[in-house]
Amino acid sequence: MNYGRDDHGITRRERLAPAPGAETAKDWRGANDAKAEKLKRHSLQRDARAQGLQLRHSSYGYALIDATRKPLEGRNDMSLNEVEKTLARR
Repeated sequence: MNYGRDDHGITRRERLAPAPGAETAKDWRGANDAKAEKLKRHSLQRDARAQGLQLRHSSYGYALIDATRKPLEGRNDMSLNEVEKTLARR
């Protein structure tokens, strides 16, 4: 019987263990920035909905869509900071 071994004779433990000297530390740079952007985007979506607008994203940037399904100020290339300023002005 092959206890703990697959068809190739390598134990599961040996196959899953990192190689000696291998870098096992994770690189989390940018994770905090991505999380902050996600939280800001969700907050702006709630603010837009409260004003009867919809926040949409495309490859150009963000757009605030009004009830007639037209981009507010005719723009679909705003950054999140510009969206925030536009919502604050209304």
